[in-house]
Amino acid sequence: MNNSKKILIVFGTRPEAIKMCPIIKALRAKDDMEVSLCVTGQHDEMLNQVMEVFHEIPDYNLKIMRECQSLSDMTVLLLERINVVLSEVKPKIVLVHGDTLSAFVTALACFYRKIPVAHVEAGLRTYDNMAPYPEEFNRQAIDAIAWLMFAPTKLASDNLEREGKETKYVYVTGNTVIDALSTTICKDYTSKLIEWVGDSRLILLTVHRRENLGQPMENIFRAIKKVVHENNDLKVIYPVHLNPAVKQIADEVFHDEENIKLIEPMDVIDFHNIMNKAYLIVTDSGGIQEEAPALGKPVLVVRDTTERPEGIEAGTLKLVGVKEEKIKAELETLLNDRQAYLKMAKAVNPYGDGHAAERIVDILEKALEEKNVS
Repeated sequence: MNNSKKILIVFGTRPEAIKMCPIIKALRAKDDMEVSLCVTGQHDEMLNQVMEVFHEIPDYNLKIMRECQSLSDMTVLLLERINVVLSEVKPKIVLVHGDTLSAFVTALACFYRKIPVAHVEAGLRTYDNMAPYPEEFNRQAIDAIAWLMFAPTKLASDNLEREGKETKYVYVTGNTVIDALSTTICKDYTSKLIEWVGDSRLILLTVHRRENLGQPMENIFRAIKKVVHENNDLKVIYPVHLNPAVKQIADEVFHDEENIKLIEPMDVIDFHNIMNKAYLIVTDSGGIQEEAPALGKPVLVVRDTTERPEGIEAGTLKLVGVKEEKIKAELETLLNDRQAYLKMAKAVNPYGDGHAAERIVDILEKALEEKNVS
């Protein structure tokens, strides 16, 4: 095949992989699409778990991670290495996802080479470049570069329209993370962790963002700890992020807590199925704000802002900040007020119907044909 429909997909983190693999699968089902996959290797171990689940093997791994490197160091190395891949593949379009450094630097390299970029999960905004940092800047910069913008919701699309993006290049598709759940959720799933939880109510905790390091993270953990001490029927599972700073705070606060289990990051099948067994979720993650509502799980977002206000509006999420007493009070409400719990659990998920990847690939195919590259 010539390079008329040669597509390069680039990502570096586990959440990106979970959301992009359904698109890769849909692209591979097209006879006229040639797909090359490049991973940047930001968290190889966590990334490889997802790739195995979706039976994908990268064509390129940039292996950019170095000990104690800064964002600037990563940017320079990534820009250098992605340029080598772009020279070799010569894609007609490059797909990136979300708001990571991998996505931003890849889009920048494409801009310099005048290679069209398609941005999956475009249009999310807090309009505060420091929250989340550096993700808010990354995603706005990518959308300034992108040719095609796949917005997960109408609100995200509206953001792009207000910013002056050409509406003919903006598409509301839903979020591909909902597509991924159809591959990962197992009806009869069980594990030693599930056996450990037993008949207790499970709180799944995920906290890792840079802006929460330090006192905010301590506040979150101490609120969880107090609630567990006051409720005998609670268990907490916390897959601790690989960042050593996160692990240090978790170890200090949760030391010797028998009902709070600190574990290594899980593969996507285990994580999604543990989430499906949870009573509620406490998180500062972006993707979980979309995944958990699809499973009927209330989500308390331990951040001061969120780029996913659709979930707040729909009632599937509640933004609770990073103050200890506020987090504790909101947890107690969901644990003790059944009506408040059901109101969140039964709210309609605003993030799609599980067919986002199909829409994205159909739009992409048509757009490439109209661009007269076929």
